[in-house]
Amino acid sequence: MASLDGKVALITGAASGLGKAIAELYAKNGAAVAIADINQQAADATANEIKAAGGKAIGIAMDVTDEAAVNAGTDKVVAAFGHLDILISNAGVQIINPIEQFAFADWKKMLAIHLDGGFLTTKAALQHMYKDDRGGIVIYMGSVHSHEASKLKSAYVTAKHGLLGLARTLAKEGAAHNVRSHVICPGFVRTPLVEKQIPEQAKELGISEADVIKNVMLKDTVDGVFTTVEDIAQTALYLATFPSAALTGQSIVVSHGWYMQ
Repeated sequence: MASLDGKVALITGAASGLGKAIAELYAKNGAAVAIADINQQAADATANEIKAAGGKAIGIAMDVTDEAAVNAGTDKVVAAFGHLDILISNAGVQIINPIEQFAFADWKKMLAIHLDGGFLTTKAALQHMYKDDRGGIVIYMGSVHSHEASKLKSAYVTAKHGLLGLARTLAKEGAAHNVRSHVICPGFVRTPLVEKQIPEQAKELGISEADVIKNVMLKDTVDGVFTTVEDIAQTALYLATFPSAALTGQSIVVSHGWYMQ
């Protein structure tokens, strides 16, 4: 696998969970990483951890639903490191409720963070990737729910489906500028986002938390095992170092067989 020496990556939602794991692995493989998060303190803390381990990193405050904040944060990355090669659009939240009880404000919040955030960060990154056809890679954090639905997650499923359309369009438009796109679609990973869902789903479905894990989250996997943050980080590294556009516009499902394309 090729290294990321000399590459610059901007990763949203990178102060914890999947984003942090990707940032740490990218830094270990030579990339300079920008830790973008709505929480500046958390972003700085993660960047400092990476620097203490010998990597190159900066913390960036970024609300991915705010166009001005996204543009300013992206420009800071380029000012700090000189260019931008990789965007990981990873920031996300989860709100669960049946459709008839789903607050419109919550629906708009979910789509704003996942879909508007993906669009705004992509648009900002392309200003630098398209320049002189330098090129780059955009990786969206989708989900198994980019391909199928689950109860109680109407907004999340809708948003994650939407990212497939954005990535496929970028693959076609970006090719002339040497930009390619991918969607990583994890199964359940025990991040804080998923941990929060376990008691919520238990309450909504009227079952135990153990049953949520066994009979909802892991029921359709081949081995009853959670996908790990390391699984996702390694996939993101593979896609960022792949030598051609052969995989552009594709979604890569990483789910222990929960969903098979």
